[in-house]
Amino acid sequence: MACGRATLSALLLITCAFVCVRAGKQVVDLNEDNWRLMLQNEWMVEFYAPWCPACKGLESIWRDFATWSDDIGISVAKVDVTTSPGLSGRFMVTALPTIFHVLNGEFRQYKGSRDKDAFISFVEEKKWKSVEPVPSWQSPNSVQMGIVSTFFKLSQVLRQVHNMLMEEYGLPSWGSYLIFSIATIFIGAILGLILVCVIDLIYPQKYPAKVDLKKSAGGEAHKDKDSDVELSDEDIKDDLVDDASQSEGDGEVKSSSDDNAAAEKSSPGVKKRKSRKE
Repeated sequence: MACGRATLSALLLITCAFVCVRAGKQVVDLNEDNWRLMLQNEWMVEFYAPWCPACKGLESIWRDFATWSDDIGISVAKVDVTTSPGLSGRFMVTALPTIFHVLNGEFRQYKGSRDKDAFISFVEEKKWKSVEPVPSWQSPNSVQMGIVSTFFKLSQVLRQVHNMLMEEYGLPSWGSYLIFSIATIFIGAILGLILVCVIDLIYPQKYPAKVDLKKSAGGEAHKDKDSDVELSDEDIKDDLVDDASQSEGDGEVKSSSDDNAAAEKSSPGVKKRKSRKE
């Protein structure tokens, strides 16, 4: 009997120790300051919000899954998007809860069943290999996603300012929107002016060369006069050639008539032949 009680006590101690060890493996809280821890080794990360009903339903399951983190060689973490809006921008989280599998800087979105066994088999059986990783240009660790993260942070700041104007200063919502609209137009005008100045500085405008109208008109008139002179010279040459040819023709005709007259004088007995027309 005493031996049985001792055995039972030992079993209870072992069970309590096992439960305590399991309970000690808690979910790691990641935020915008320590999120780069997930870039090393293997992680399963949940993005959630306290007000999300689906996130509340997954909370206990995710906590139980974290107790198996040492057995499967993985770290389990969660990110509150309400306190870390920059991370939701980096990962482009559009629905809650969203789960990512991270291995040495490669990010894959988990879209399987949301229960402990499915999570364990996804890691143990390496089912994540069948999931396409996030492309490099959309990687949360890239520069462009860092810029997106900044815009998400700015939106959170604007939301806080909006709530402060309504709660602390009693400003109606339309008044807050009006202030933001005027500020947006003003800031946009300043940024546009700066952008135009930068572009004008980098690519200065090239103005066309000035043309002297008087000189150009004088040059054209001079060309017209030269062309007229050239034409007149050619006409003169043609006229001279025509006159020369005509004078040569007249000379030939006159010489032929003189020859005929001399022939008639040399032969007086020969009568002049009348033409058939006579």
